[in-house]
Amino acid sequence: MSPALRLVLFDVDGTLVDSQGAIVSAMTASFQAQSLPVPDRTEILSIVGLSLPHAMARLAPDQSDQAQNVLVEGYKQAYHAQRLEQGAASSPLYPGAREVIETLHAKPEVLLGVATGKSQRGLDALLEAHGLEQYFVTRQVADHHPSKPHPSMIETAMAETGVSAAQTAMVGDTSFDMEMAAAAKVTAIGVSWGYHDRSALSAAHQVIDGFEHLPETLANIWD
Repeated sequence: MSPALRLVLFDVDGTLVDSQGAIVSAMTASFQAQSLPVPDRTEILSIVGLSLPHAMARLAPDQSDQAQNVLVEGYKQAYHAQRLEQGAASSPLYPGAREVIETLHAKPEVLLGVATGKSQRGLDALLEAHGLEQYFVTRQVADHHPSKPHPSMIETAMAETGVSAAQTAMVGDTSFDMEMAAAAKVTAIGVSWGYHDRSALSAAHQVIDGFEHLPETLANIWD
């Protein structure tokens, strides 16, 4: 009897790639273009993982919906321009990320997916830049779902792959990822190298300090 299928979902920014430089730069350009005070770096990184309209509502709560929409579009344009100029260098993979993705992908019973606040265009461009397109069988993005921590991304990924909640894990660096996992009733694995402090990952079943620990952590949960 073959083992049950298992699904490992990854957040992207702050989990797979270190995109903080690109995010802060694009957000700075967007606010400066509207002659608005730029939020500080810590504040900007605190919203990573939310879909852009939700993120902008937190960063510019005093601005009208229309003004927030202009900021969102400004951010998208600045981020896109950076990506065209710098390619993969704008969002480098964290140490060990590629190796662990390849290790997990090699297991026939393990399916890999992505649940990210990025747009479809942004995710596709990132995966292509790093040569990772072939690894992820399900890709859930902000274009098609309510913002994290709503469980829609995880629920859709499970429906697409036919994997149960008991055999699904969400790997992420923010409280939004951990709360989304809890709402979907799947295992939450926090990573300590991302944009939210370890103390914000209290909903995680376990927090790891390096990608090399992920396969063993998953094995301990499922075996």
